[in-house]
Amino acid sequence: QVQLEESGGGLVQAGGSLRLSCAGSGRTFLSRGMGWFRQAPGKEREFVAYIGASGGSTYYVDSVKGRFTISRDNAKNTVYLQMNSLKPEDTAVYYCLGRGLGGGNWPPIFLRDYEYWGQGTQVTVSS
Repeated sequence: QVQLEESGGGLVQAGGSLRLSCAGSGRTFLSRGMGWFRQAPGKEREFVAYIGASGGSTYYVDSVKGRFTISRDNAKNTVYLQMNSLKPEDTAVYYCLGRGLGGGNWPPIFLRDYEYWGQGTQVTVSS
């Protein structure tokens, strides 16, 4: 069992920055790749970024490349999403997800690639 808790969301002006955190617990947390997804009002949940278990591999959706950075500190059981140059279209609830053990397809951009997720944290970017 893995439990995930996101934090760090809030209201920010366009062009600003936020850093989201995802604190994980459970024996298998360190063995899992982790992803961030987001869901805007009236839209489906979409993939944002992924990081492998060791932190050596990352993948981003095109719309956030060069602006967002995913990282993890396994000593703290925490995954981060640094978001810079935020745009109003980044407004969404952001979710942290834990990938299934054993890997799978690449890139892991689908919800079915993940087994656990947190409650989400709201990010609102004003214009």
